[in-house]
Amino acid sequence: MSRFSLSVLPLAGLVAVERHPLGDSRGFLARLFCAEALASAGWKRPIAQINHTYTAKRGTVRGLHFQRPPNAEMKLVSCLRGEVWDVAVDLRADSPTFLQWHAERLSAANSRALLIPEGFAHGFQALSDDVELLYCHSAAYAVESEAGLHPLDPRLDICWPLDVAQMSPRDVGHPLIESGFEGVCQ
Repeated sequence: MSRFSLSVLPLAGLVAVERHPLGDSRGFLARLFCAEALASAGWKRPIAQINHTYTAKRGTVRGLHFQRPPNAEMKLVSCLRGEVWDVAVDLRADSPTFLQWHAERLSAANSRALLIPEGFAHGFQALSDDVELLYCHSAAYAVESEAGLHPLDPRLDICWPLDVAQMSPRDVGHPLIESGFEGVCQ
């Protein structure tokens, strides 16, 4: 029996991962990552980095972050505590869904994760206080490749479910998309 169900989402390469925890009266075991199971969804490289984030306040928005090639990364985003509205934006220059976004509710309770391919920006809004996320990255963080989009960019028109309570100065400082924006090349 597989510990995961994979669901293809409307943006090519974006996959919802549903975990199937094994549990009894003592608690549960949930597999967070399995290279063999995720290979069919596009995960081909070893995990290069694992990050854990904590967001204190409901309504906080983090993102939209990505790394440019040659340090583009695939991410597997899981919610360990609380609930988030997790958003991926297609930035692939040659994609028919260029600049379209898709969101999934991830929570500790629903055992879902989002597998985000290279060439996508990622961000989220905390739907509860005290949110913790775990990220598996296929490439290590590279400051020279770091980039981001403004989460409130009208061109993206992301429907954040709550009023935005907080954003970091870094995220507020990300530029709006200009008409000549070409995305990222793979």
